[in-house]
This record gives sequence, structure tokens and C-alpha cells, in this order.
Amino acid sequence: MEDYQLLIDLHKNANRQGPGGDAETEMALDLSMVDRSAPLKIADIGCGTGASTLLLAQLLNAQITAVDFLKEFLEVLESKAENMGLSEKIATLSCSMDNLPFGDEEFDILWSEGAIYNIGFERGVKDWKRYLKMGGLLVVSEITWITRSRPSELQKYWDNEYPEIDMASSKISLLEKNGYSPIGYFILPEDCWLANYYQPMQNSFKDFLYRNGNSEEAQAIVEAQNKEIELYEKYKSYYSYGVYVARKL
Repeated sequence: MEDYQLLIDLHKNANRQGPGGDAETEMALDLSMVDRSAPLKIADIGCGTGASTLLLAQLLNAQITAVDFLKEFLEVLESKAENMGLSEKIATLSCSMDNLPFGDEEFDILWSEGAIYNIGFERGVKDWKRYLKMGGLLVVSEITWITRSRPSELQKYWDNEYPEIDMASSKISLLEKNGYSPIGYFILPEDCWLANYYQPMQNSFKDFLYRNGNSEEAQAIVEAQNKEIELYEKYKSYYSYGVYVARKL
């Protein structure tokens, strides 16, 4: 089994495939000052199994296109939407976020929690802008330094994993340079990482290893995830996800 199939197996039954929380999704909505009763067209890019998609569908008068590269995640989302009576508000689309089949100025809101890193923050905000209507909203979360300096072990790890990691001031500057007016920013609190993402993942490791015959490949994935978790627990005062809300000028 290829590594990405193992990663699908590890994550597809989780509520979240990255740090986040329902309260924080709603906080981003509040910052955007969107009219919740207005008919909206939204794309949730890199939606995973749909934690944010489903909440947005509950809170808004919206038609949502839920985009993810992995069909397995979208199948889970479709099942949840049906069980919650939200299927009519959500359409799924399996494609890469760097090749979206959308028209110019098609959406009122582009939403992406914990996913834009797949193509890079700068490329994402540049390439996706054309899909937003004038005055439309961009809401994205992005790994962010929350101190000006940090330990070398941590810097080395993230320079290797995602060289675009930077401070909020740099991310906001990129938004401004690319035709957006920043509206708000906040960082995800610790429970979005531990209670909502890492702890459920750790609780699934035993069954994951059993399902996959305790293979070396599966063990390597668990080891890598444990390393990431240990690093966060050790250095959580230095970084988090930042949630950025901006309007297209």
C-alpha cells in the first residue's frame, strides 16, 4: 500500500484532518461580517471530510462546493451531509486545488481551513482571487509563527516541512500586495490542536496499525505523526495556525 493510501486510511474517519474547531470557524464568520441570511455561493477548498463545510451549511443560506483531491474524504462528507439533511446545500468536487474548474467571479466566499499550504499561501491567494466576486471574502488558515524568534530545532523542522511559514505581518502583507483588504486575523488556541486533532489521531493509532498489519510503512507514519505532536507540545508557544479574513478589492 502506498503511503498516501495509508494516510487516507489514518485520517478519513477523523472529524478533522488538521487543527481547527467549530467555534473558530464561527469566529471567522463573525469577523467577516457576512449576512448569514443572504444567498451565498461558497467554495470550501481542501475540505477533507467536511468539518467546516457542514458547519457553514448549517449556519448560512449558502450553496457550497466542497473541494478535495481525495474522493475517499468526499464520500465521508457526502454521507455526513445526507445524515444531517444538508445534501441539497453541498456539492462535492474531486480535483486538485491548483487546477480548479471555476469561472471568474463565481463565488461570494472562498474558504480553506488548514489546506492552502498544499500549493503555498502566496500562490493560493494569487491564483484563487479571480474566482471571487468583487468585494468577495477569502477566509484561510495558515501555519504561522507567533513570535519573532524561535528555537533552532523548531525552525529547522518547519523550514523542511513548509518553507513558507512566516509571521502574520508577512501573510497580511501578501494579502495586501495581491489585491485584498485584510479584515481580521486570530490564532487557533491549543485545544484546536490537541483536543480536536492530535488526541483523536493518537487514539486511532492502535486500530490503524492493526488494520495495516503493523507494517513498517504504517509504523513510519505513526512515528512521524508522534514526532509532530511532540514538537507541538514542546514548542506550542511559538507557532499555531493563523486564520486570515480578507476582502477582494
